[in-house]
Amino acid sequence: MLLLDTHVVLWWRDGGARLTNQIRRAIRSADIVLVSAASGWEVALKLGIGKLKLGQPFAWMVEQSGFTELPVALVHAERLAALPAHHRDPFDRMLIVQAQVEGATLVTHDRQFGLYDVPTLWV
Repeated sequence: MLLLDTHVVLWWRDGGARLTNQIRRAIRSADIVLVSAASGWEVALKLGIGKLKLGQPFAWMVEQSGFTELPVALVHAERLAALPAHHRDPFDRMLIVQAQVEGATLVTHDRQFGLYDVPTLWV
């Protein structure tokens, strides 16, 4: 089971040229590919301030890719209290705890994720 970082979802929908062959194969062959509701929140904020433009709604992109939405649950929020403060981005911190709680491998380009106890595939 994979959990995609926000930029990985966007790169996938953009044709995947920024993703390694290994990552593209892993996404295609995974039984379950998760996209966090936290990523939807992050995208909405970036759209609102003009840092991002999309041709389609993010939720549609996730659905059309065959990915599964992962809601943010209380168990995820509670786990944040024990997460070391190596990384300050609240969206990334949520992805880290969601991967830990759900037993998923996190797919990211962000090397700071390596400071945490979470299985990771690097883009």
